[in-house]
Amino acid sequence: MTEPIRLRPHHMLCLRFFSGKGYSSEFISNMAQISAALQNDSSKIVLIDGCDDICTACPNSDGEKCESHAKSGLYDSRCLALTGFSPGQVLTWRQLCESAEKNILSPGRLSEICGDCCWSGICGSLV
Repeated sequence: MTEPIRLRPHHMLCLRFFSGKGYSSEFISNMAQISAALQNDSSKIVLIDGCDDICTACPNSDGEKCESHAKSGLYDSRCLALTGFSPGQVLTWRQLCESAEKNILSPGRLSEICGDCCWSGICGSLV
């Protein structure tokens, strides 16, 4: 059995809008691999509090703490509040996407979560 992908809550949104852009080539490659692994809607995800499998290749993270941990943590808290999920919960990629669509994207609440993110221009143009 494959280990679940470790994902911080707001990264469910980042992955939905991933378009091959990122902080570095290593980051983009890692994000693309995770995105490809999630093409199977039943892929298992475990929501975590803090750095996840995406953060391992981010130049703004040491693998345990993000340089902008306060901002990222706020994004995570907002996602959890709107979806009702909690850290440690294991879900499928489909469950995460359906919840994000129902509770965040369709009601137009994306900017409430991460409107000040440096990548929000990518996401905003796709919503």
